[in-house]
Amino acid sequence: MEQPRRKRFGEILVDAKVLNEDTLTRALERQRGTGRRLGQVLEDMGVVTEKDIAAALARQFGFKTVANIARATFPPEVLALVGAEAAMSKLIFPLKQEASSLYLAMVNPLDMEVLDNLSFKSGLRIIPCVTTPTEIQAAVNQHYYKKVTSQAQEPDVWWTILVVDDQELVRSAVLAALKREGFNLLEAENGADGVKVTVQQKPHLIVSDTVMPRMDGYEMFRALKGNLQTRHIPIIALSSKASAEEEAKLLEMGYYDFIAKPINPIRLVARVKHALKLIYGDSPPPR
Repeated sequence: MEQPRRKRFGEILVDAKVLNEDTLTRALERQRGTGRRLGQVLEDMGVVTEKDIAAALARQFGFKTVANIARATFPPEVLALVGAEAAMSKLIFPLKQEASSLYLAMVNPLDMEVLDNLSFKSGLRIIPCVTTPTEIQAAVNQHYYKKVTSQAQEPDVWWTILVVDDQELVRSAVLAALKREGFNLLEAENGADGVKVTVQQKPHLIVSDTVMPRMDGYEMFRALKGNLQTRHIPIIALSSKASAEEEAKLLEMGYYDFIAKPINPIRLVARVKHALKLIYGDSPPPR
């Protein structure tokens, strides 16, 4: 009897509604011939984050997720089950051995070749758990190479983001989505308060509605860009006018990016992280 075809990684993300077919097609075209992981391509496109991918895999297939691996402790005999080179190249990390089972953190828990080879080599049943590439890399550096990277484990805590929106429900939803990622958050309910908070706190990024009382987003934008102390801070616009004309107008004004309402939390987080990475790189900002 013919075995059913195993779904590819991109198809799984589509089934989990993390992305649509058109986005997957564009990502696969960009990936072709580069040797890069599909997840990396999607992150660079600003479509998803590595945490979104891990959560989708866990939800779709009932895997457990693991985090903060670099902070935990592991006995040498468990670490010896997977070499440092294999851990880094395959993006896997041994978590614990219980009887004849090995719990293994993996970026791709559906990689049967890795699972079968490790099971054959160790004589253990492999139980996959889902995590992110950043988690694996930090854990390998910490536990195999003994490189202490205290801040690299949770890079998002470096960044402070200001959310400006007069609608409390929208503002709360944006704050909740960003809070789950570990960002330091500030909030304001109109443009005037947004200017005040920005001048006082100097956030690394602002996510702002365009239509608000007292001072709208356009006025706030012009005020901040006219101030030498705040003109460098990137601003992402939130707008209920989901048209190409509105997006073009805002980008021409100098907004860093545009997100249409209603807000999709996955898209919001992906765009925010993408902006921070492109503007500031992977290093923490000056203290």
